[in-house]
Amino acid sequence: MSNISHAGRDVSGKTRDVSGHTGKDISGHPDAEEMRARHDRVVGGGGRTTAGADAPVFLLGLYCAVSPWVLHFTASQPSLVTHNLVIGLAIAVLALCFTAMPERMTGMSIAIVALGAWLIVSTWIVGQSPDMGVVLNNVIVGGLAIVLGAACAGLSMKNKKKT
Repeated sequence: MSNISHAGRDVSGKTRDVSGHTGKDISGHPDAEEMRARHDRVVGGGGRTTAGADAPVFLLGLYCAVSPWVLHFTASQPSLVTHNLVIGLAIAVLALCFTAMPERMTGMSIAIVALGAWLIVSTWIVGQSPDMGVVLNNVIVGGLAIVLGAACAGLSMKNKKKT
């Protein structure tokens, strides 16, 4: 061992496996059982039922937040600019919370449905005579939020019935 540095390289510069594990099959690896349990805990278990919808919900929230600048209605609808920014950030933060703490946030997936419904209705309540582009944007984004929120809520309810 005197010719091996603690980085796992010998004096000649070749990388060596200092754990003693050889081959491509990791079933003989000393930590294989722990790695398998951690993988199952992170991906398969622990209430992680909304994993497929986290990224689309996050992207939807980001788009909702920047949509006033994408569609250029910052001057004509100043109250909707602030509204869409706040609602979009709320959707994105909920998606991040679903990713960070899935076992605690599965019951909050219905909040995405409520935010989506409010986004549709608020176009006429918050906005001042919105044009067709603004209306379509908020209706489509709100509809997608309702669908993705309902999918998350359905998956979390399905998981609660199994346990």
